[in-house]
Amino acid sequence: MFSKLKQFKNLRDKAKTIQSALAEEKAEGSAAWGKVKISFDGNQKILAVAIDNELMQDKTKLEGYIKEAANDGLDKIQKILAGKMKDLGGLDLAQEMQGLMKKE
Repeated sequence: MFSKLKQFKNLRDKAKTIQSALAEEKAEGSAAWGKVKISFDGNQKILAVAIDNELMQDKTKLEGYIKEAANDGLDKIQKILAGKMKDLGGLDLAQEMQGLMKKE
């Protein structure tokens, strides 16, 4: 029983390390030839939004550009995170967790 608790603690510590490393990653999505930019962190939170003043006249187009930039940024950060997870052994962590959850 004690060894399982220790294994869970080790897995939790490893997960926190991976989460911290992923949080440091950044990506930027853009649309309208760079006139709309949205920056994301590794937790897929928006850090910044920049919109060129010239686009403020047409709300419908601007809404589409924002959506396009957000999707572009999310695609980029997800690709970065997938590679980082592989490098950090995050997939191994999931398998280890499954192994601990199985009944002996």
